[in-house]
Amino acid sequence: MQGVKRKLVYVSAYELIGLCLSTLGLAYLSDTAPSSTGPLAVMITTIAMAWNFIYNTLFERWESRQLKRGRSVARRVAHAIGFQLTLVVFLIPLIAWWLGMSLIEAFLVDLAFIILIPCYTFLYNWLFDRLFGLPTSAQAVDNHGVAA
Repeated sequence: MQGVKRKLVYVSAYELIGLCLSTLGLAYLSDTAPSSTGPLAVMITTIAMAWNFIYNTLFERWESRQLKRGRSVARRVAHAIGFQLTLVVFLIPLIAWWLGMSLIEAFLVDLAFIILIPCYTFLYNWLFDRLFGLPTSAQAVDNHGVAA
């Protein structure tokens, strides 16, 4: 599976699992009912889905220009950390506003996600690639520049 279809399947499954984890995690961390954190988790998931699609498109564009192909542990770690750090810029103000707290408090609530989501992203990407194969951008190329 390649191209837009791959990205849509990837993002949809990633965010559905993330939505469930976020709802329960936010409820636990903010001592708030899941009925209150559920809509926030939906907003977070919507933002994350849109950013995930854009981020992966940009990452794969960068990846396709690299001399060394494949997805090493270092490349997977960089992908996961890069995604999470850029996503935080969007999420901290939203969490602070929704839960009526300061940006520092929202950062502390989100800190668990900042640590756990890169681990989840790394594991999810590895499993996704094992199930569906590597995208063309990460496949080895033959002497003629064609993905093998």
